[in-house]
Amino acid sequence: MEEVFETHSAQETADFARKLAKQACPGEVYCLDGDLGTGKTVFAQGFGSGLSITEPMASPTFTILKEYEGGRLPLYHFDVYRIGSSDEMEEIGFFEKVYGEGVTLIEWASLIEDILPDRLIRVAISKDVEKGFDYRRITVTRTE
Repeated sequence: MEEVFETHSAQETADFARKLAKQACPGEVYCLDGDLGTGKTVFAQGFGSGLSITEPMASPTFTILKEYEGGRLPLYHFDVYRIGSSDEMEEIGFFEKVYGEGVTLIEWASLIEDILPDRLIRVAISKDVEKGFDYRRITVTRTE
């Protein structure tokens, strides 16, 4: 099932992510893809807010994984942009998190396609400058 949403500001993108997170259930995996500058970090911050995470969230680009335990559900936030291979993911506890009791959000998920679970929620963010600098098209696809 695929749904498409349009936002026209960073705040709208964060608000959309917040609403999505309020519906999140334990064990769900959200795969976040989009070019640099499309708003993946803004989305992740809104998503964390929707899980009632109050601590500041930044993209874990250099640490690969940030864990947030203080919300409605644990959030495991991966940024795999700098990962060399899927084999490295096992070393940082990827499978324990993905198949755990929290919610997993993976930025640049397409880079580790071979180890993603079958059941996931894909979130693709794109921009179209002809529709405005802050315009974003967010496509959400659920796989079973």
